[in-house]
Amino acid sequence: MKKFWRITRFSLKWLLLLILAYQLWIVAHLVFWKWSNPTETRFMSLRLDEMRTQNPKAELKYQWVDYQHISAHLKRAVVAAEDDRFMQHHGFDMRGIEQALKKNQRKGASVAGGSSITQQLAKNLFLSPSRSYVRKAQEAVIALMIEFLWDKRRILEVYLNVVEWGNGVFGAEAAARHYYRVPASQIGPSAAARMAVMLPNPRQYEKAMPAWVVRHASRVQARMRHSQIP
Repeated sequence: MKKFWRITRFSLKWLLLLILAYQLWIVAHLVFWKWSNPTETRFMSLRLDEMRTQNPKAELKYQWVDYQHISAHLKRAVVAAEDDRFMQHHGFDMRGIEQALKKNQRKGASVAGGSSITQQLAKNLFLSPSRSYVRKAQEAVIALMIEFLWDKRRILEVYLNVVEWGNGVFGAEAAARHYYRVPASQIGPSAAARMAVMLPNPRQYEKAMPAWVVRHASRVQARMRHSQIP
């Protein structure tokens, strides 16, 4: 029995060291990305691997564009659609989480997540789309790191540049050119709203946008002028 507990304590010690090392690895990347732009995210890597199982020569559509070259309409639309209190919270929109829980209870299923833009960015940068309590806990830790290390402008800039907007389409610039044949700086209010409502299911909505999603885009467009952005 004593030998068992010695082995258990030894294993636990190494597990904790590995977890700490992983957190420090994440912090190092976030510090570097505070000034340098990410060239690849975890989601990009996963999607490219998936695409190359069908076509070994597949490539992602991705082009970084600085914050000032992204349409203010698109910034406002994404905030209105994804995280209306982005400028007020510190990584977690507790009101949004509460509303999502109530909606899930009414529907009897997980239909709303309540994740903030910061949480979604954490997931996109480092994690996977899989759902588990461990992944959600790690997402929360990374979101806190991001909020501590970056300002809101940098958070929104990186999010708009790395979020998936279609099958193999990542970031505002690639999405604007893919869907509207214009740079991200030239996206108008209507197109911005339609792009914003795609984000929960971009690969599904790029093929066909249901009528209720189109109506949601109209509501988002109406709210955009009230959205606060950095």
